[in-house]
Amino acid sequence: MEVGGIYIPEPLHAVVAFITDYSYLSKLAVSVFIFFVFWGFQNLFTNYIFAFILRLIHRNNDTQEHSFLNTVRVPIRNLIVLVGIYLALQNFLPDTFNSVLNNILRTGSIILFSSAINALIGYYSENQDRIHQIFNHEIDKILIPFFSKVMRFVVLALAFVAIASTWGYDVNGFIAGLGLGGLAFALAAKDLIANIFSGIIIITDKPFSIGDWIKASDVEGTVEDINFRSTKIRAFDAALVTVPNSNLVNTSIINFTKRNLRRITFQLNVRYDTPSYKLEACIAGIENILRTHPEIDQKMIFVKFDSFGKNGLEIFLYFFAKTIVWEKYLNIKQDINLRIMEVLEKEGVFVALPSTSVYVEPSMTDNIAEKAL
Repeated sequence: MEVGGIYIPEPLHAVVAFITDYSYLSKLAVSVFIFFVFWGFQNLFTNYIFAFILRLIHRNNDTQEHSFLNTVRVPIRNLIVLVGIYLALQNFLPDTFNSVLNNILRTGSIILFSSAINALIGYYSENQDRIHQIFNHEIDKILIPFFSKVMRFVVLALAFVAIASTWGYDVNGFIAGLGLGGLAFALAAKDLIANIFSGIIIITDKPFSIGDWIKASDVEGTVEDINFRSTKIRAFDAALVTVPNSNLVNTSIINFTKRNLRRITFQLNVRYDTPSYKLEACIAGIENILRTHPEIDQKMIFVKFDSFGKNGLEIFLYFFAKTIVWEKYLNIKQDINLRIMEVLEKEGVFVALPSTSVYVEPSMTDNIAEKAL
């Protein structure tokens, strides 16, 4: 077939015949009209209908901007535009393109639906209180980010399978191929698989949760995230440490957050020239401070004259603060130290400083005096 001296391949004969027909102008005008109708409707839907629905649902509170419906607003808008494009092209193009257009519409719908599901997963993983309200049960913080990643992976896999089926690919053959290559994959990725199973063990055993202060081997800090392969720990110098899950499973983990008290212990050295009665008064005064302090646990308090130290008389203090928050712990410790200083000042007792005493024999002093003369 030739048009204006140009050879047209046979597969495009229908398209050329359609375009050379002047009726395509009217169809083009109708298609453009259909597209702009749907384009206008998606703006109408977003600015008025959707906003009205939000007001109805949240008329008793001010959480409209944080509603889960806002997470699906964009996919719904895009779906309206996609339908408009589909109808416009279906009206304009020949019937031979219907199957392709149908596949494009299904593919776009699958992508938008999976993106909406992923948006909802992200919304609930960031708003954990909503999950607690739905299940009416307190859920461990460490479960939510892990299972949100699992669900997103499942959604992505299902979307891939659905799109492949839409375009006529043999999904069963693809899955069978994965089965045949599973052994080779397992051997090549044994460390990854070990970390994944270790992550599952951490979640089920729950030695720590998101936000806990832990120490594992030479890593200490606050747990920020756990995923398929590793756990992220924010060290106290603000560095982010990524630890493979298998390493955490095979090492001892100290969870400081699980305790309900924090220990305070130190040696207080006073000078050797302190009389015994003043030392006893200081010990009694310090113990009275600890016994009457509202932020000190009363189950275990020790204030004892421990030993004759190298630099002075050593008073041993051992007690626990009723907090695990570091700043509050420091405030309690500071308050105790200031009160101890008041007791020492009241009794006229001085803290011992490192010092060296030199003793000179009388005969040596006489020799020094003679030489001076």
